Amino acid sequence: MQYKMLVLDMDDTLLTDDHKISDLNKAMLFKAREKGVHVILASGRPTAAMLSYAKELELDTLDSYMISFNGAVITNLKDNSVFFEQMLTQEQIHELYDYSLKNKTHIITYLNGAIISETDSEFIEIEKVITGLPHHKVASFKDHVSSPAVKCILLEEPEYLKQLEIDLKLAMPHLSVSMSKPFFLEVAQNGIDKGASLKLLAKKLNIKQSEIIAVGNAGNDLSMIEYAGLGVWVDNVTPDLRDKADVIVASNNDDGVAEVIQRFILN
Repeated sequence: MQYKMLVLDMDDTLLTDDHKISDLNKAMLFKAREKGVHVILASGRPTAAMLSYAKELELDTLDSYMISFNGAVITNLKDNSVFFEQMLTQEQIHELYDYSLKNKTHIITYLNGAIISETDSEFIEIEKVITGLPHHKVASFKDHVSSPAVKCILLEEPEYLKQLEIDLKLAMPHLSVSMSKPFFLEVAQNGIDKGASLKLLAKKLNIKQSEIIAVGNAGNDLSMIEYAGLGVWVDNVTPDLRDKADVIVASNNDDGVAEVIQRFILN
């Protein structure tokens, strides 16, 4: 099979634990591009928190696209135009705030390039480090969030949040709910996930489902892993998902992405 698209989750997949692209991963990604393969970054991160990596890989010099906010936004990197965007309504965000208050979790959203919350938390601190975005702690979340936003994240201890994921899916079946990290429960508009946006982008680029490789490590990657012709986990995948992909490669810290390219694109 000649694959034409390589879709990569970022945190804990392409990036090492210190949020860098290894030299080997980078070199192999350039080799994949030389063979005409579309390299697509697909992350739960906000768009702004992905751009420096896209530029590092020189994806902004091509007619390339990037999937951010877990599939809620697709951006054309060449001119920074938005090809697709689907937001939560103000009412849905307020409903999620009420749910988080009732269930004693922290909640954040994103407005004007900043993280918005009513509280401080060690988990919000992690999101600040990952994204590099400013954090605005506001007196009233509902008063401040008076317009649509792309997504919300509920944040709390992993074991508690894992149970809450089940409850939230039952309580709000009209929304898309997935885990990106053990302490991040991500919520987007109904039907929004990485797989759905990948399908939309592949259609635009005239690439068949069978010609796509997707690589990830967590619950929010599952939809694209299942959609792709070849679904790949890195070895540090969330344990209960290990049997959901076609292949498992080395971990994010051991150049798993480079292994994918060597095995399935260059050979």
